[in-house]
Amino acid sequence: MGEKVIESLGLKPGAMKGETVIVTGAGGGIGLEAARALLWLGASVVIAEINRASGEKAATDLNTKFPGQRALFVPTDVGDEDSVQSLRETVIQRFGKVDAVLNNATIAVLGQVKDVPIAQWDASYRVNLRGPVLLARAFLPDMIARRHGAFVCVSSTGTAYLGGYETFKAAQVHLANTLDAELEGTGVFAYTIGPGLVPTETAANAVRQLAPSLGMTLDEFYKINKGALVTAEEAGVGFALSILFAEKFKGMEISSMQALKAADINYGGAGVEKVVADFESEKRQQAATQCAKVLKTLREQSDGWKKRSIFERQWVIRDFKKTAGMSVEEWLAALAELEGSLDGEGEVVLPPLEKLASYYEHQAELAKGYEKNPAKLEESLRYVYGWRDEVAALEKLTA
Repeated sequence: MGEKVIESLGLKPGAMKGETVIVTGAGGGIGLEAARALLWLGASVVIAEINRASGEKAATDLNTKFPGQRALFVPTDVGDEDSVQSLRETVIQRFGKVDAVLNNATIAVLGQVKDVPIAQWDASYRVNLRGPVLLARAFLPDMIARRHGAFVCVSSTGTAYLGGYETFKAAQVHLANTLDAELEGTGVFAYTIGPGLVPTETAANAVRQLAPSLGMTLDEFYKINKGALVTAEEAGVGFALSILFAEKFKGMEISSMQALKAADINYGGAGVEKVVADFESEKRQQAATQCAKVLKTLREQSDGWKKRSIFERQWVIRDFKKTAGMSVEEWLAALAELEGSLDGEGEVVLPPLEKLASYYEHQAELAKGYEKNPAKLEESLRYVYGWRDEVAALEKLTA
């Protein structure tokens, strides 16, 4: 396998020089590609792999490709507390610290919930949830003490016949969300990333068993899901880049493709899209006026959040970032930049306004769920839909 994806992104080798990253299950597939990309970025990589043969081969091949012995294989059973502690001791002795943990190790359990033996549920829990918890307990204290680090959980999109696997992957999302709240202000960031549909050997075997249960052939399954297909290299590079941009993704559930987009070269850019404006002066002024309204509304909401209790404030801020795609601070900056560019005559920098509008739609749905008083609900929805319409009007003027 080559480094075509990471080399095409316009990043400089060495962007992560001095960092040490543990990648569990890195003996092959996405984990190996993530390790390769991290080494290209300059990091030292610990291949925490239960399969000794694949782990040793991965480390040997990577150290040949990237001289300097920065790839270290440590035999690891992530579900065993003693094994995880041994991993910690070995890595600290070799590299002195750990800057990030990527919870890539997994086992896929297939079948209807009623049919999957409890032993397989236990095995899935051991790797897909117990493992990340043990790794968090082992490595987060040092990261917090140094006020630097990233803890990355790995999710997967659920469907029927995958309950024994997806249940614990969904739990990893909640684990990352919990850690995000607990790590607020520590300089350590937790988030979740999903690879997309990657035709690795493990995935191919799983799909081969899954497709008939869904009433389709293997080819039909891949055809229907072709929009989600990414290569192992793309997924692995996305995993690596997410660590590079960990602060941007803190508290979020993202995909490998979003992390690739963060590199802003071949994958479309992330967050803010730049376009060359060709507006009539009257339309530009209308858009600038509308942008000022949207910015004023969001500033007032942000100021209001600061007055809430710490737990409520943290929840609201995390919910905003997950739904709107950027933190409120990033949105305020992006809208201010948009307003400034609209007041000029040149390039207009457009943030993804549809995501901000979707946040207000999300707020409306939440209001419908918790407000039981019809009159109060009507009043709340009038405000929320008004905010949504402000953004929609701005989006229309800048289309």
